[in-house]
Amino acid sequence: MGLPKFWSRPTTTEVQAVAIDPSNSDISVIHDGDLAYTVERAGNGSKPSYQEAAGAPVESKSPLGYHVGWLTVIFLNVNQMIGTGIFSTPGTILNGTGSVGLALIYWTIGFGLAVAGFCVYLELASCFPNRSGSDVVYLEQEYPRPKHFFPVAYAFYSVVLSFSSSNAIVLARYLYQCIGSTPTDWQLKGVAVAAYTAASLLVIAHNKYSLWLMNILGVVKIITLIFISITGLVVLGGNVAHIPDPGANFRNAFEGTTTNGNDLAVALVNIVFSYTGYANAFNVVNEIKNPIPTLKKNGAISIFIVSLLYMLCNIAYFAAVPKDVFIKSKETSASVFFVAVFGAGRADKALSALVLLSAFANLLAVLIGQSRVIREIGRQGVLPFTEFWVSTKPFGTPIGPYFLKWLVTFIMIVAPPAGDAFQFVVSLGTYPQSIFHLALAIGVYLVRYRLKRLGRATRTEFKTWDVVLIFFILLQVYILATPWIPPKGGPYAGSVSFWYATYCVVGIGVILACGVYYIFWMYLLPRWGDYKIRPEVLSVDEKGTTTHRLVKVPLTEVAKWDEVHDEAGRLRQRHVAHSNRSSQGDEGIDHEPKVA
Repeated sequence: MGLPKFWSRPTTTEVQAVAIDPSNSDISVIHDGDLAYTVERAGNGSKPSYQEAAGAPVESKSPLGYHVGWLTVIFLNVNQMIGTGIFSTPGTILNGTGSVGLALIYWTIGFGLAVAGFCVYLELASCFPNRSGSDVVYLEQEYPRPKHFFPVAYAFYSVVLSFSSSNAIVLARYLYQCIGSTPTDWQLKGVAVAAYTAASLLVIAHNKYSLWLMNILGVVKIITLIFISITGLVVLGGNVAHIPDPGANFRNAFEGTTTNGNDLAVALVNIVFSYTGYANAFNVVNEIKNPIPTLKKNGAISIFIVSLLYMLCNIAYFAAVPKDVFIKSKETSASVFFVAVFGAGRADKALSALVLLSAFANLLAVLIGQSRVIREIGRQGVLPFTEFWVSTKPFGTPIGPYFLKWLVTFIMIVAPPAGDAFQFVVSLGTYPQSIFHLALAIGVYLVRYRLKRLGRATRTEFKTWDVVLIFFILLQVYILATPWIPPKGGPYAGSVSFWYATYCVVGIGVILACGVYYIFWMYLLPRWGDYKIRPEVLSVDEKGTTTHRLVKVPLTEVAKWDEVHDEAGRLRQRHVAHSNRSSQGDEGIDHEPKVA
């Protein structure tokens, strides 16, 4: 496998190749030890990027268009952050922390986490401003050796855990509250599947109009949270007669604070869940004109808006609802608040309708962002049927990734029992993601080092402070470590009815399975089959869609393949007249290589 030569200092050389077709080597190749960098530019107005050649090629023209403006950047983040978290998890967080004071501190920590994480993503985006997909791109470039390991690992994780079942289930729960009915488990699941299917069909049908719809629904949810905030201030001012002591929860605010590490960890996991989405706009970087200035300004705006509304809503909840009642609210915190203020009736049902719209907007935002991640995984060549994942035909949208999201979410809605599903799914999605976030943050230092060696360290448009980066790293370590502390009542007394650390074990198992799969796919199978895996750049259609395809090259033909192709999989020169070979790189190869 070999160790990457990050720290050696061989001579850096640059080789200029010529051609104009994206599948041909029309860019500079810069060698630094065993790493090879390509210098590429996209049509979104960003600066050229220097990316390791094993990564997927840059699409000079986005096949998904450039429909993401400043307002969409804001609402891509807002709609994922404000999904169902602020309506459903404050009660769980209060239960985990044990006191109102510590709960508010945890919400403040969440703001710090979002700001720190946003800065990390912004620096990485400034290094690679011409590719969508965020995590999958940044991990690919931070850890280029062993080749294709992180793309394979993240692909495995994304395929297995690429679901939005928790928000769909909460949406269904609020729908039944709106109509005043108590559903069976299967009725709840049926409505959740129907809602997610509707969201999937909308984003498949049209890219630009689905973004517009998401923005409109985002405005509705902002107005909803503003209304809750103002209502809370009215209550806190003593203007609601049937709530005689709205400041009761704020006196002795730290009374009942827990010291149990497991409870605190579960509360922080839920905080992370509530702020998840601060980096959603980075998934569509190649669809944003002048991406770094646009993201820097409007991404920051989205975080400050959400954080302010989160704090005001929590104050409103604590002002109106007694602590012992609110702790038991679980996934229906906002509903308990409205009943306390307005009573059970039309107002409560109106809130349920607004939460429905908020949850639906969240489904749209997550679908849009995650489809770009899965599409970029497909462009790396590590998934079978490459063109299925990267094609945008016939509607100009990535149907393959949308279908995968729908299928996995359908399974995760139907398969788990409805009772513990919410908490377990939230935790399971957070734990392995924190492993990747830890690797992502540490990898920033590797990218800085390599750019410095290439003489490009000062050319990035944003660089985060080291103290912010270290804070983000330490927070990921905390999230990974503390869930292993047993709850007070024993191993089965956690937030779910089964063993308290099940989601940790399952999350680690997913990562280990990635490594086992990689070893078989990249090393054992090629050794047994007498072939090597090589990347090949394909131009899929006239819209600008380009991708890597990993192919099996017989050992007897590897030398000729490497002579004809550069490190990125492009032809070293164009082959035209009287050639009966394909334009995708099999000139001089005796047999068409098979797809790996």
